[in-house]
Amino acid sequence: QVQLVESGGGLVQAGGSLRLSCAASTSIFRANVMGWYRQAPGKQRDLVATITMTGARSGSTNVADSVKGRFTISRDNAKNTVYLEMNSLKPEDTAVYYCYAQGQYSKIDYWGKGTPVTVSS
Repeated sequence: QVQLVESGGGLVQAGGSLRLSCAASTSIFRANVMGWYRQAPGKQRDLVATITMTGARSGSTNVADSVKGRFTISRDNAKNTVYLEMNSLKPEDTAVYYCYAQGQYSKIDYWGKGTPVTVSS
């Protein structure tokens, strides 16, 4: 069973930065897509950013308009790890951030347990 292990969340002041990391628990796992979603209290879970890990579109990203220019998603295929660099954080970025991965062959969706990010004004 593949587990996604997130790290890097925490409390930061508005305008600050945080870097989230997410690694698959097993080296034999290969993902088609990895990325991040977030869920604020009382709201639905929304896409933040994803990155294609394999194939002809390897490296291509999909980033939510609300974070474009502030957040950057990157990857390390050798480590089965995806990162989210978050800059110029705003209070409205406060949410639990969930790592996501889609299995390359199984197409099964995997989710991390979530890491909280709180941005104070």
